[in-house]
Amino acid sequence: MAAGAIGVNTPATLFGHPGELVILTHSDPMHRFDRIDEESQSAPPVTFTGRKTLVAAAVAVVLIAGALVIRPVRAGDDARPPAPSERAAAAVGMGAPAAAVDLTALVADREKWVAAHPDDGASWAVLGSAYLEQARRTADSRWFPKAEKALKRSLDALPAEKGNFDAMTGMGTLANARGDFGTAKKWGELVRAQAPRRWTAYPVLVDAYSGLGDYKAAQKALERLEQLHSGLAARIRASQVYRDRGWREDAVLAMEHAGGAAKSPTEKAYVLFRLGELSWERGETAEALGLYEGALRTDPGRPEALGGRARALAALGRGGEAVRDYRMALGRAPVPRLELELGELLESLGRADEARAPYDVLRTLAARGAADGVNEEVVLGLFEADHADPAAAVRRLSTEWARHKNVQVADALGWALHRNGDNASALEYAKKATDAGMRNAEFSYHRAIIERGLGDEAGARRHLQEAMRTNPVFSPVRAPLAKEALAAVGRPAPGGPENMQPRTPWVEPELPKPNPKPKPGEKAETGEKAETGEKAEPSPSPSPSAD
Repeated sequence: MAAGAIGVNTPATLFGHPGELVILTHSDPMHRFDRIDEESQSAPPVTFTGRKTLVAAAVAVVLIAGALVIRPVRAGDDARPPAPSERAAAAVGMGAPAAAVDLTALVADREKWVAAHPDDGASWAVLGSAYLEQARRTADSRWFPKAEKALKRSLDALPAEKGNFDAMTGMGTLANARGDFGTAKKWGELVRAQAPRRWTAYPVLVDAYSGLGDYKAAQKALERLEQLHSGLAARIRASQVYRDRGWREDAVLAMEHAGGAAKSPTEKAYVLFRLGELSWERGETAEALGLYEGALRTDPGRPEALGGRARALAALGRGGEAVRDYRMALGRAPVPRLELELGELLESLGRADEARAPYDVLRTLAARGAADGVNEEVVLGLFEADHADPAAAVRRLSTEWARHKNVQVADALGWALHRNGDNASALEYAKKATDAGMRNAEFSYHRAIIERGLGDEAGARRHLQEAMRTNPVFSPVRAPLAKEALAAVGRPAPGGPENMQPRTPWVEPELPKPNPKPKPGEKAETGEKAETGEKAEPSPSPSPSAD
């Protein structure tokens, strides 16, 4: 078994915090992060005599009195739980997802505060980060300009040169969320240059380098992050980097360790969703479905988990339920990629007329996002390549490739070039997508079809087989086409092996027999010739003109 691989029949991974034990298995996603309190553990009975009881009571009184002397009660001490806004502020500050109700409370609290204290740069930074988390949770791009405005107000109050690291990190996170990885890199490197031990700069850099296609730099940034911090943000980035490099078992293990760092139901649900995505990419559809459902039971408001469940249901042949889940997810968070998936599912179910609606919404959402600074070029390019205008897709994705040379853009551009009839150029980009290490059935399928268009049947067969091994149900539209193509390229060439054989049976040729050795007293043939005076003709010497 590869290092880090965990399965149902392997020992559970144990991790957690002092005083609790988190048991992690694959058998039930809802039990991955169960905590077993020490109080629930059975202990052997303890018996006291009357004398021992009095002694123990006296000792306890002395200890309690001593503790009160050492640490007197202070006015600020209380046992109240943190308020919703405090929980959200803590989550946002640690780069973790926050619950919707907590996030709403935080936004209201900070908006009220900065209205009365407009020069409080720290509060503006918190408010900007809260707006950003709202944008990511709701997929409503209108939150992005509000986040940018708040973060810039923070930088006006406390400039970057004076060490406003929270606002600078927020600007980098905002740029990553918008898909502007070059800008995110600049902000992350600025924080790193001024405060190299500030761990919050490194998640920004990991995401930015990955978006730019510099996967080695992303791994180095991750290594530095892990030296400085071992919490949820670090484990999630580790899983991302390992996935991008094709280290699938390590990616799963890192995400499972993120479950140990997750504290709130919102954080645990997010980890379960990400584990579901990893299972889906490996073709483990039933397990992915269980993980998505676990995320929804933990935090029913997660639209991305609904979208994941819809994808898994479609792959399992439950198309009606999948359509329902897609529409529920899009009602909560209008994500362009989910609109594309819904449209293609409807097409695969023979409901092409219904597919027009999500495709129209996709265009509208992408246009609205572009106005708010959000980059949806890859999704738009794939949509145009398959369902609209391949030439427009090539132009769009060529521009995107000039900015962001990552595997997603390479795959989409290669596919658009193929759909536009340029297989030779398409193969160059398809190779960039598949050779980087990431195991992606869609990438392998695209390359196979391009190779088949170039007449490379062997290459097409190899990559179709790879797509089927990675995830045989990767798309309701393209997975069936991949199976058909594999059946076609898997057949022998016309004529078959029987026509390659000789028409007559092969007969072993008769080999020349060696001359027998002369018996004693007999002379060799050359000797006889020598005695009779016969001379062997000398071999002709080479002619001078032969040179």
